[in-house]
Amino acid sequence: MGATFRPCLLNSLYGVQEYWIVNWQLQTMEVYRRSEAQLELVGTLLSQDSLTSPILPGFAMSMEKVFV
Repeated sequence: MGATFRPCLLNSLYGVQEYWIVNWQLQTMEVYRRSEAQLELVGTLLSQDSLTSPILPGFAMSMEKVFV
């Protein structure tokens, strides 16, 4: 298990509903969401995608703004 997943697992234990991991080198964002007792990868966003979240109704952010 890589270092990236350790914080993800720790946050899962404390009830975090959604977790975003940004890789600036690959210009990707992995989105994890709670499914029962753990966080599961629900998607990987690229620079041309837009981030939305059911936890933040009405929120939308262009990934281009993340990777400037």
